[in-house]
Amino acid sequence: MTGRPLIGISTYLEAGARWGVWELEAALLPAGYPRLVQAAGGLAVMLPPDEPSLAASAVARLDGLVIAGGPDVDPVRYGAERDDRTGPPARARDAWELALIEAALQARVPLLGICRGMQLLNVALGGTLVQHLDGHAEVVGVFGRHSVKPVPGTLYAGVVPEETAVPTYHHQSVDRLGAGLVASAYAADGTVEAVELPSGDWVLGVQWHPEMGGDLRVMRALVRAAGPPAGV
Repeated sequence: MTGRPLIGISTYLEAGARWGVWELEAALLPAGYPRLVQAAGGLAVMLPPDEPSLAASAVARLDGLVIAGGPDVDPVRYGAERDDRTGPPARARDAWELALIEAALQARVPLLGICRGMQLLNVALGGTLVQHLDGHAEVVGVFGRHSVKPVPGTLYAGVVPEETAVPTYHHQSVDRLGAGLVASAYAADGTVEAVELPSGDWVLGVQWHPEMGGDLRVMRALVRAAGPPAGV
């Protein structure tokens, strides 16, 4: 590989997007995601929902993968009954992103899950979710901030060693951790804020939205992991 690492980012698929004179179905991604990848030294490409059987082929062309934030994961994916406060399912996106995660883990492609992406990583590995946290995401469409404390000795702590205030918007969280995952950061109330695989591969999920803040460290770490070995 030469040049900037190619970082794929999963996207929304929305039926009634509007821009200019158009109102059409559209693959959408908030601009903060590609801008964060670009600022961290990567080349961003969008991965809209597709046939899950094509995920391995897509991942084979990437140097790194980001599973972006978005709607609630369908509770059927982790064997739970739907809570009344859980949002409507995005089944095509769930299937595509779960296949992308599986392909990235198998191919050992560096992987970052953001908010929903962290939750889906947990579900992909057999974990479960808390479907509603009282007091979270009460103001629709408004990001809040709170502190996140790293767990010493983890991958995340090596990237962000100090307690940090982060931009956040979610009403669900990790419950039972998926196979092999460890928690690598917590909020003050005990909510798991980061998870990772301590296997030596670069696999990290964060519950907050780094694309909404000015801290590039997590994305820079992904881009470095996706780049060529030192000296190449």
